[in-house]
Amino acid sequence: MDSIKTINKNKGEANLNQNKPVTLIIGAILTLASIAAIIYGYQTKETIEVSQTDKLLIFGLITLLFGIVILINGVLQLRKPVVSTAKSSMNVITLAQAALFAALAYIGFSYFRIDIPVGPGSTAFHFGNTFVVVAALLLGGSWGGLAGAVGLSLADLMSGKYFTVAPQTFFLKLCIGLIAGLVAHKIFHISTLHKKSKILVASIVASVAGLGFNVIADPVVGYFYKKIILGLQGDLAINWAKMTAVTTFVNAITSAIMAVLLYNALRPALISANMFLRKESKDAEKKSENA
Repeated sequence: MDSIKTINKNKGEANLNQNKPVTLIIGAILTLASIAAIIYGYQTKETIEVSQTDKLLIFGLITLLFGIVILINGVLQLRKPVVSTAKSSMNVITLAQAALFAALAYIGFSYFRIDIPVGPGSTAFHFGNTFVVVAALLLGGSWGGLAGAVGLSLADLMSGKYFTVAPQTFFLKLCIGLIAGLVAHKIFHISTLHKKSKILVASIVASVAGLGFNVIADPVVGYFYKKIILGLQGDLAINWAKMTAVTTFVNAITSAIMAVLLYNALRPALISANMFLRKESKDAEKKSENA
């Protein structure tokens, strides 16, 4: 009986191991295809109006970023040991929660947004960043950032007004999640903490770190993106960056407050439902047992 279980286990591990190169191949294909689309779209771009080639350029940039993420993940997967069935089940739960937060980020931008016209474009107050940070606090930086990047990039693409800035959104939201997750899980080991006061402090610092980065990076990245990629005139790009800086700062304050409140409310509920994911290693968990 034990031998049968061992054989089945080995077969399962072999199947999981065979899937590792697939991620690498998919990432490489997406990356190469997107580079071709970007080159063609950029070379045929003539005006700041959104044409079919502009759309190809935008989709190419987003696909490039997404392809790079998958490619890096594929490379890392090749270096990891074989994933067990239990670990694979946890990955499914993580993926489901990430998809949920991507949807919430989409809703937070699409339906809770105040548009502010700036020249030929717009900026906005919204609640989408809240769910990027909450996802990073619960799922870790990579999953949280990717959930926010996908959800808010789709919101830009579907909105019409923000179609052209979707690649910028993907990059910045991914960075928000990565930074918030890094601070929360690598510095504070937030998922292993027990004292409410320390959990609160960790969630505040991580939220401020991720959204604070966005306050600085959004106007700066936005200026160069609109000037170089979209071909916007210098004065218009500067005015857009200045207005974006104001809205980003307000968004950061409101999103940080909401993210901290939501995380500290969701955490005990997820623990009670056995849906809370421990992202830290066993060594980190042992160190924080008395925290």
